[in-house]
Amino acid sequence: MCVGLPAKVVKVKDGTAIVDASGAKREVSAKMIESLDPGDYVMVHAGVAIAKITADDEEETDALLDELF
Repeated sequence: MCVGLPAKVVKVKDGTAIVDASGAKREVSAKMIESLDPGDYVMVHAGVAIAKITADDEEETDALLDELF
């Protein structure tokens, strides 16, 4: 099973993004997403930002994960 985690983009530079995933900051590849800016939300899988999502999507995913764990 593959799980993507929602994260907020903090910084973008040269195809790499710093994201904040529930307080944990990490560096991920942003090469799959054409236009990405600080403040955007993304789904991250295996160190790669795979899709832009909305803030509502991020909140819903966090709530579901909280229920599971």
